[in-house]
Amino acid sequence: MILSFDLDDTLIPSTKLFRTEKQNILQRILGVEKIRYGTHRLINQLRADGHHIYIYTSSLRSSIAIRFIFWTYGIPIDKVINKQRHDKAMGSYPFSCSKYPPAFEIDIHIDDSPGLLVEAKNYDFCVSIIDPQELDWGNLVVKSVKEKTRRDEKL
Repeated sequence: MILSFDLDDTLIPSTKLFRTEKQNILQRILGVEKIRYGTHRLINQLRADGHHIYIYTSSLRSSIAIRFIFWTYGIPIDKVINKQRHDKAMGSYPFSCSKYPPAFEIDIHIDDSPGLLVEAKNYDFCVSIIDPQELDWGNLVVKSVKEKTRRDEKL
């Protein structure tokens, strides 16, 4: 399964604060952005279970900058979809939405924006909304993946 994660206020604190992974001295010196506590464990668990991990963000950060953030935490990312890549892909669709995971063959997108649920219903894609203050967020993601797997197996 291909899973994608939003960045701002989902994995990286932006307007909302949450507990973050401990940074090493090099990350602090280089000014690497902090990531949500549990991200390393969760993504490595998902990868061990055979899932592919994408970052799908409306951010203007470059793909290289995003990959670098996660590389410093020992987290490999399979693909990065930033605003530029999203806009280019959406040029071939007759509608517009903030994120459209099917354009990138993404099975589940994990985000903090409740508004994305409306787009998911309108354009038929799977999204899991995680509140930035949710402490057990990793288990909610795993639960979403298991539920999607069960639904797909019934088809």
